[in-house]
This record gives sequence, structure tokens and C-alpha cells, in this order.
Amino acid sequence: MMPYYGGLTVKDKIILRGMNFFGYHGVFEEERRLGQPFQVDLELSMDLQPAGQGDDLNLSVSYAEVFEIVEQVLTGEPYKLLEAVAERISQRVLEQYEKVEEIKVTLKKPNAPIQGNFQYMAVEITRGRKH
Repeated sequence: MMPYYGGLTVKDKIILRGMNFFGYHGVFEEERRLGQPFQVDLELSMDLQPAGQGDDLNLSVSYAEVFEIVEQVLTGEPYKLLEAVAERISQRVLEQYEKVEEIKVTLKKPNAPIQGNFQYMAVEITRGRKH
């Protein structure tokens, strides 16, 4: 549960935007054989006050380590669905960092195999801890 300070519920976030990776995810064989770029945005909701007051990374979450988790998932085992990739990212981050109360994953596929003009196709999931 998010901390409560002076009448306000704390909803601090660590944000990682525009992480770009090349992966082999997709429903179609060609996507899984040739690969394609993916872009990921994350929002990690947690209480950042202890880290801010103590100026101590041990009281926060290293965004460099979170980046590595996302990279491992995106460049690792192929999945058919964006939903599965996003779920795996959220599971790994929540398993590794108990301080993270909630994670929002936005996974974009700019070269989706669809005829037409578009910026990207995406899924966005939000997952939290079960209490």
C-alpha cells in the first residue's frame, strides 16, 4: 500500500521512457525469424521519500538494473503476443524489487505487420502487488 504523509497518499514514480530494443516477438513466422524493433516505457510506483531524504540508492530502485531486466526480456525468449512480453517484464520487476508497489508497462511495436499508416501498435498493462 502506498504511504500516507500529511493527508496525501504518496504516488511517487521512477520513469523509464523510450527504451529501444530489437527482438523476435510476434505471431507471424517472419516476425520471429527476422525480428523487429520494440520500444518500452515503464512507470514504477513506490515511495521515493526515504531515498530522497537519505540520498541512498539502496532505499530506491536502480533504473540501470531495471533497464537490464527489460533488455533481457525483449532480447531473450521470443513470445507471440506483446501482452506476454509486457507480463514477463512486470513479473520480473515486481519479483526483484519489493519496494515497487505498482508497475505500468507500455510496449510499442512500430513495425507491426499491418498495411496502413501508423506510428505504432502497443499494449499497456498495470500490475500491482497482491496484499
